[in-house]
Amino acid sequence: MPSLKDLKTRIESVKSTRKITKAMQMVAAAKLRRAQESAEAARPYAARFNAVMGSLAAGVGGSDSAPRLLAGTGKDDVQLLVVMTAERGLCGGFNSSIVKLARTRIEALKAEGKTVKILTVGKKGREQLKRDYEDLFVDHVDLSEVKNLGYGNAQDIARGILARFDADEFDVATIFFAKFNSVISQDPTALQIIPASYETDGEEAGESTLYDYEPDEEAILADLLPRGVATQIFSGLLENGASEQGARMSAMDNATRNAGDMIDKLTIEFNRSRQAVITNELIEIISGAEAL
Repeated sequence: MPSLKDLKTRIESVKSTRKITKAMQMVAAAKLRRAQESAEAARPYAARFNAVMGSLAAGVGGSDSAPRLLAGTGKDDVQLLVVMTAERGLCGGFNSSIVKLARTRIEALKAEGKTVKILTVGKKGREQLKRDYEDLFVDHVDLSEVKNLGYGNAQDIARGILARFDADEFDVATIFFAKFNSVISQDPTALQIIPASYETDGEEAGESTLYDYEPDEEAILADLLPRGVATQIFSGLLENGASEQGARMSAMDNATRNAGDMIDKLTIEFNRSRQAVITNELIEIISGAEAL
């Protein structure tokens, strides 16, 4: 049974931990608002951009003059998986959920006989995947020194991926990130970015007949497709940023509550132990008095 001193020390230690987790929760809440605003502000632009690109791609169809980023290489033997996670931990299952989705895809592709290459963005994803798939790594992007993510960061990542595609290092590229829904809900998502795949509804497809493009669709797509890759990566990074802060806020709130419950239990145990010590001392005093 722990002594009174040990219990008191442990209570003080848990109280200090609770202060830290509470502070981290408040910081995450402040960062979450900014990150959520950025992610939600980017969604309309990304949605409209994808709609326009989908309309252009539908006009090009399967023509031989379609840009390579849209048509692809004609095969899918080599797959590049871009796994985007956080640089830091203490955010619940945010990082592990993205890595789990990537692991599932890796194993499925390997079972089909495909060649898999991994590019990680964020230290935590690299640490988890490196244990089993170190031989599949081709590059890593470190964003630990970046305080505020910008479109330039996404462009740098996109340039590296496009350079590898131009060098025929892979056939298909897919990014993995977590889409932000709420503080307690983030959906791990896999999105193919090369060859480009844009969905368009019937209304958008109908609108395409109202426009004459100058230059033609192929020339416009050749210019916009690289930007589309960067836009999708940037959107994924923003969604990841909001999801990370939401997950961290939720995790730190749970940790603070658990610390409070532990303090209550330790306090009860401390009071019981102290009462037992006092009772024993009284018994000894009374027994000594009776002996006299």
